Amino acid sequence: MAEREGAAARGGLLQSIKHLAQTLLGAAQTRLEILATEIEEERVRLEQMLLVALAAAFCFVMGVVLAIALVVVYFWDTHRLLAVGMLAAAFLAASLVLGLILRDKVKTRPKPFAITRGELAKDRAMLRKPQA
Repeated sequence: MAEREGAAARGGLLQSIKHLAQTLLGAAQTRLEILATEIEEERVRLEQMLLVALAAAFCFVMGVVLAIALVVVYFWDTHRLLAVGMLAAAFLAASLVLGLILRDKVKTRPKPFAITRGELAKDRAMLRKPQA
């Protein structure tokens, strides 16, 4: 009879260890999936910021080129000045708006991997509190 109880206890212990290992692996897999999702979100955010920065730089350069052309054309005939001036102003305004958007995106960006850190903090807190 004692042998059966010892075998049952070993079987129960082995089963508990397997269950614990499955739980830990499941939790680790979930955390890695969250981390992978956050890495992808961060990559997309950086790509968007790069595109806005490139558009702002392009518009700024075009504005400068057209502003220079404005000074040159200023000494020519009559209506060329208005056309070049309006184009230069449009490009400079677009670069200003894009620059402000970029600055706002940089200031309001979320902390990297905030969700993963939050989940790990919950896990840590759950492991620290005593079991009832």
